[in-house]
Amino acid sequence: MTVPENTEATAGEVLRPHAEDAFADELKALAAADDRPRPERWRLSPWAVATYLLGGTLPDGTVITPKYVGPRRLVEVAVTTLATDRALLLLGVPGTAKTWVSEHLAAAVSGDSTLLVQGTAGTPEEAVRYGWNYAQLLAHGPSRDALVPSPLMRAMSLGMTARIEELTRIPADVQDSLITILSEKTLPLPELGQEVQAVRGFNVIATANDRDRGVNELSSALRRRFNTVVLPLPATPEAEVDIVSRRVDQVGRSLDLPPAPDGLAEIRRVVTVFRELRDGVTSDGRTKLKSPSGTLSTAEAISVVTNGLALAAHFGDGVLRPGDVAAGILGAVVRDPAADRVVWQEYLETVVRERDGWKDFYRACREASV
Repeated sequence: MTVPENTEATAGEVLRPHAEDAFADELKALAAADDRPRPERWRLSPWAVATYLLGGTLPDGTVITPKYVGPRRLVEVAVTTLATDRALLLLGVPGTAKTWVSEHLAAAVSGDSTLLVQGTAGTPEEAVRYGWNYAQLLAHGPSRDALVPSPLMRAMSLGMTARIEELTRIPADVQDSLITILSEKTLPLPELGQEVQAVRGFNVIATANDRDRGVNELSSALRRRFNTVVLPLPATPEAEVDIVSRRVDQVGRSLDLPPAPDGLAEIRRVVTVFRELRDGVTSDGRTKLKSPSGTLSTAEAISVVTNGLALAAHFGDGVLRPGDVAAGILGAVVRDPAADRVVWQEYLETVVRERDGWKDFYRACREASV
């Protein structure tokens, strides 16, 4: 077997460009139009960062697309936090765009969203502090050349924004190594008798989902170092449909999927199913429903519709139909084969079957459930 050469991909070939690359034109236009005060080493003013996330139209007519659809005040509080000496914790249920908002905040503030620590149950302290190049360490002993900086250490030295994903999945003893960094803004290097002091512009954005409470709950000492902003689920069906439509369009373009005519009708249907089962009541408030074990988040709705688009494009006539989304919805709803299947069958028979204009969807779901 021939192994292909490891050539560097161009920006157009990357499956998912970083935010600062995907929206480089918008960031450049905002920087050119931004005449407001900027904190030290920020690429944009807080006003421009908020505009980048929430969308707007610049004086020269440039349209800034919304990256987050939600309460403006939440975004303003998050941006303002990064301009202070407190770190930012984005908290919410899975699928509320915590990672998405974190990435775009870092891209707008520092121009680089890649200084990232991915939290897992096995995240070591070196990922937060620093590690060692053991060949250098054995050959020459402890030195700055032998030291391998973590993303946080690099952010401290450069005055940039570091990101920590899934903070509550990181072991408690590793979490606590953040306390000195966040409170004293310094990282001791005891092996060298030195320290790294954060320069102005440094800050941290962490994310955590509130379903992980009790996994590795934050200590009160660490929690005090963060200003917590809770990202809610979309408040209205219209807002959720807007979010799903925008993200499906973006993902579809990156995958070269053709736009699906009349796709909005199926997006509304997917969002309606997810919201009703999530809320435990039909949209008209008349029928109480059992909720399945899964979260049925907006992110999962985006995945269901994107998969449906791929089915329509590659195995259909390009038109997004009920049969293209039925299997995806079944997979999202039925996580526990025993309990969730009962919830789904009851919803199909008592709600979907009786709803005007949903006969094709009902039949497609019945076929997918066999």
